[in-house]
Amino acid sequence: MKGPGAQRTVLITGGAGFVGSNLAERLLQDAGARVRIFDDLSRRGVEQNLTWLSGLVNSNQLEFVRGDIRNASAVYKAAKDATEIYHLAAQVAVTTSIEEPRHDFEINAAGTVNVLEAARRSGRQPYVLFTSTNKVYGSLERIPVHVEGTRYRAQYAGFAGVTEAEPLDFHSPYGCSKGAADQYVRDYARIYGLHTTVFRMSCIAGPRQFGTEDQGWLAHFVYSVLERKPITIYGNGFQVRDILHVHDLVDAMEAAHRSADRTAGQIYNVGGGPERSVSVLAMLEAIADETGIAPILRYSAVRPGDQPLYVSNTTKLEAETGWRPRHSCRETLKAIHRFWRENRASISAQREALASEECARADFIGQEVA
Repeated sequence: MKGPGAQRTVLITGGAGFVGSNLAERLLQDAGARVRIFDDLSRRGVEQNLTWLSGLVNSNQLEFVRGDIRNASAVYKAAKDATEIYHLAAQVAVTTSIEEPRHDFEINAAGTVNVLEAARRSGRQPYVLFTSTNKVYGSLERIPVHVEGTRYRAQYAGFAGVTEAEPLDFHSPYGCSKGAADQYVRDYARIYGLHTTVFRMSCIAGPRQFGTEDQGWLAHFVYSVLERKPITIYGNGFQVRDILHVHDLVDAMEAAHRSADRTAGQIYNVGGGPERSVSVLAMLEAIADETGIAPILRYSAVRPGDQPLYVSNTTKLEAETGWRPRHSCRETLKAIHRFWRENRASISAQREALASEECARADFIGQEVA
């Protein structure tokens, strides 16, 4: 492990995306850090993030490598001199995983093994942080809920969020692929002695998030309201999630790295916690208040495996690293709104293109089934 102030060579897989670009921005503030982004640019609009990063102070420390996480040799080449690896590259949509489970597996599970093998084979013992998901806990049927106003609450008193002791219950191909990956990451610490850490993340939101129905729901809601487009609510809207500002997530990543001797081989639930938990309907009310525009809502059936209530218990991460979230839900909402105002044209164009791709994919799948 590199000590404080030493030269760092940091690899971020999926680094052109939402979380990756925010992490890269932070890392570039360290004059001793070389930041290498490895990304296949398959997600529309992420080139804008690269353009933004290239205009920042210390951008001469930034390197971009276009590559596919499924290509083991390309991953090894990108990782061979890394002192830190943040593995963020992923297939992120549950719906896509259901439509194309092998594709989902090859990226999320096999791609993660490629990263771990690259780290192991390099001989440098790099720190590796992997972003997993709360979906590894399944639909959380073990936690009964009741309706209180316009939100679900846990039926038993003293519920302070889901801990890392919650049994794994992979539900959907996406849950399976990410769950398998996070177990590989943990086991490489035990078997090979790598400094690996797993973050099982809840709802991450903030600037540089383009947002679609399947990924980045809060940004998707905000942009849809501002574009006067309908929003589909799956179920009754009483579902509860905890929201974490992306800058707080980056703080958590840095805290985990600083405490690598303690966090190695560990898994942490990462989210906003009970203080930043909110129902879908309550957040829509907050968006209407923030924008002055009433949402247009449509309702549909609950999606398979959806968790009626997910709130992260972050006690373990806080105790072992000293990390605490700083931004409220309202501040996160305002950050997304501000990003929209500053990038309205590019966000609208990107969302239109994504919508067209989704329609084309749906038509193609329909033809295959017919």
